[in-house]
Amino acid sequence: MQSLAQTIAASVAAADQPVGVVVVDHGSRRSESNDLLLAVTALFRSRSELAIVEPAHMELAEPTIAQALAKCVAQGARTVVVFPYFLSPGRHWSEDIPRLAAEAAADFPEVKHLVTAPLGLHSLIADVMSERIATCLMHQTTGGETCELCAGDARCQLR
Repeated sequence: MQSLAQTIAASVAAADQPVGVVVVDHGSRRSESNDLLLAVTALFRSRSELAIVEPAHMELAEPTIAQALAKCVAQGARTVVVFPYFLSPGRHWSEDIPRLAAEAAADFPEVKHLVTAPLGLHSLIADVMSERIATCLMHQTTGGETCELCAGDARCQLR
């Protein structure tokens, strides 16, 4: 089985190099929500071994998609892949993010860009759900550890 880094390397081989990735969420007024995107982006950067990976928020917080795309280009990206960190394909994925990405890319006509599908329905989502459910149940029934999101929080309680 290929590692994430091998899979990414094989997929970007045909693209104009180097490839940058912008991981974009909705954005929030809550810093904890925005901080999660930073952690997700750092995890993806580490696991993918891509050199150019930047976080962005669609609205309500910075960096914006335009700022993140410009940062990718400043690091040498010739192709920028915008990944919507969303569970479902909705208006933000089908309209807003492509529009914002196109507006940002207009400043860099020599750079190609694309917007991927969101997380959506993927077999690994069931694995993540199972892990979260098992962790929460174990925490509440046997005193097991909390997940990284709930650490030190009283959220997962049997009521």
